[in-house]
Amino acid sequence: MRPVAQPSTPFPPPAARVLFIDDQPDAKGLYREYLEFCGFRVTIASGLDLVVHSDVNVPDVIVIDLAMPCVDGFETIRQLKAHPATSRIPMVALSGLSSDHIPLARAAGADVCLAKPCVPSQVARAIQTLLVWQRSRHLAADGSR
Repeated sequence: MRPVAQPSTPFPPPAARVLFIDDQPDAKGLYREYLEFCGFRVTIASGLDLVVHSDVNVPDVIVIDLAMPCVDGFETIRQLKAHPATSRIPMVALSGLSSDHIPLARAAGADVCLAKPCVPSQVARAIQTLLVWQRSRHLAADGSR
């Protein structure tokens, strides 16, 4: 019996799902277009609907603006980190606020904080870095069993 030939290139992994949370339509459009160009599957949300949304389609990474009306990004991050379905999802916080808000975002649970204005390629690199970090965490956890 001959072995089955393996394809020369493995199937690419599915595109990572990114939940982008911002209240500014221009920012949502700009980042969505660039991130989709980079190969990510992007879902846009407003702050108030995201916990419900994230139960339905759990993203691989969440990008969130800190300055939003109603429930700000800090509180949204805390809610997401407290919610079982989203507590382990890596998060990128975007802040047009002063630099003293970066430690507050980290304390709330953000893994990476970027100061606005930031070019979309910075956001894409942060997402990619978090995906690699998340994958290595899973591999380490699987190897320790």
